[in-house]
Amino acid sequence: MEGTLVRTRLVTGALALALALVVAGCGGAGSTGPGDDGKLSIVATTTQLTDFATVIGGDRVHVTGILKPNVDAHDFEPSPADVDAVARAPILIENGFGLEQWLQETITTSGYDGTRVVAGEGVTPIEGDGGQDPHIWQSAANAKVMVANIERALAKADPAGAATYKANLDAYTAKLDALDHDVRTQVATIPAADRKLVTNHEAFNYYAKAYGLQVVGAVIPSFDTAAELSAREISELVARIRATGTKAVFSEASLPPQTAETIAKEAGVRVVAGEDALYGDSLGPAGSAGGTYLDMMRHNTKVIVDNLR
Repeated sequence: MEGTLVRTRLVTGALALALALVVAGCGGAGSTGPGDDGKLSIVATTTQLTDFATVIGGDRVHVTGILKPNVDAHDFEPSPADVDAVARAPILIENGFGLEQWLQETITTSGYDGTRVVAGEGVTPIEGDGGQDPHIWQSAANAKVMVANIERALAKADPAGAATYKANLDAYTAKLDALDHDVRTQVATIPAADRKLVTNHEAFNYYAKAYGLQVVGAVIPSFDTAAELSAREISELVARIRATGTKAVFSEASLPPQTAETIAKEAGVRVVAGEDALYGDSLGPAGSAGGTYLDMMRHNTKVIVDNLR
């Protein structure tokens, strides 16, 4: 897209050397089965996947999440500790669709030889100017695909726990079905003409498609938050907001709200930020409104409905 600059995020040579030194003594992933404590060790790249793996694995797993709450998934560089965690993990769960742009270099640096699980396998991607939209978890139906992939991987690695993983999957799938119904019911209370969405970046296309909203635009017109908005694109977005009668601009918890606030002010609409900011790329801290996947979806839906209805 003209006027959009995308920063390249690569681990620097010095950091790569430091990571290699950290990994050199860890000896690779080893067995894919449970460790000495009887628990299966898992590394998950994103906060959503950490939550999913914890729910499906229950007491039989130990899950290490690389990305932390409210950390931008796009603008991320792994630390030496992150690379060490990847190197040691029997199972590595990733989102896929290009979200983890840092991951392949981390795997190469760490010498990882365990089992990689692409949680998004089987999800039909939304295509855009920037390729495939990686924000697949923003639909409860896609979340069902993701947790099913995780369950199959855990059962294969730990056959003794297969019945437990399946029971956990069944219970969580029922919660996802109820969530999907609740979101549809709530969004349906917004007048059809007002179901228009402007967010910090293009992280809500799957949500909009699943639940019947129109994406008018985004403050950062890209799947990747590293892109930048040109003056022309800002003017065009303001004009679209006015022309479509969009009621609000929604900021995201993992991104600064300043540009969203400026665009909302120019367009003469409210900006939704602070405690009401949406959870886009990341879950929030434990106990927050976005502390789990289910909490995140409920929070986002309530905020969207409250501000558009």
